[in-house]
Amino acid sequence: MVCESWKVKLDTYLDGELPSEEMHAFDAHVHSCSSCSADALTRVQMKRGIQAAGKRFAPTAEFRRRVQSSIATQPHRGFRLTWMFAAALSVLAVAGLLATYFQVQRSRGEQAYSEIADLHVAALASSSRVDVVSTDRHTVKPWFQGKIPFSFDLPEVQNSEFSLLGGRMTYLGQSPGAHLIYTVRKHEISVFIFQDTALRDKRSDGAPAKKEISFNVATWNQGGLRYFVIGDASPADINNLAKLFKATGS
Repeated sequence: MVCESWKVKLDTYLDGELPSEEMHAFDAHVHSCSSCSADALTRVQMKRGIQAAGKRFAPTAEFRRRVQSSIATQPHRGFRLTWMFAAALSVLAVAGLLATYFQVQRSRGEQAYSEIADLHVAALASSSRVDVVSTDRHTVKPWFQGKIPFSFDLPEVQNSEFSLLGGRMTYLGQSPGAHLIYTVRKHEISVFIFQDTALRDKRSDGAPAKKEISFNVATWNQGGLRYFVIGDASPADINNLAKLFKATGS
């Protein structure tokens, strides 16, 4: 098969783990090959389905009560010993709760970045990457009115190194948002905008963990909106586009 050598690396491509040169070559091939494009979309949908299924199973309150009951200690003979033991248990309980909290926050952050990367890759693999095709921000911005429950501003990029390709609606979980696509030196960069309050369970501030994706990402909260800028362009290009959006919303 002509595409067999490409499809062998398709999963690695979707995970963003190919070297930069191979990612560029794969992007170009997926855009021009309907078979590989369809396979990429199918695998992205399956990956997101597996992630959603994994979130359905969590310890119940009854399970927690049974565990606590099984490790409950018998009364001690001395008040002093009982007090010291209770204090130690309290410290351990607080430490455990803090560790659980930070682990949950980290997991949510990693999941958010992973899903954003999936949306970016799915758009690159799609034969129709944008629903409104225009380099004019005054055409793209009004297109979203009535389609998403918030408004946003787009920066003027005519005198910059960036070009606007257009936009489309997208969803992160069940939250609707805007997906803009920009180009810079043959690289495509996705800009995702969602309501920050709608992403409470997926919220992740700061730099993403290094292990999930190889794309460069910038994210911030501004005016009640959560912005994600992601692509295989250089960190400087990602940050420069983010600065243009931040200046527009300030």
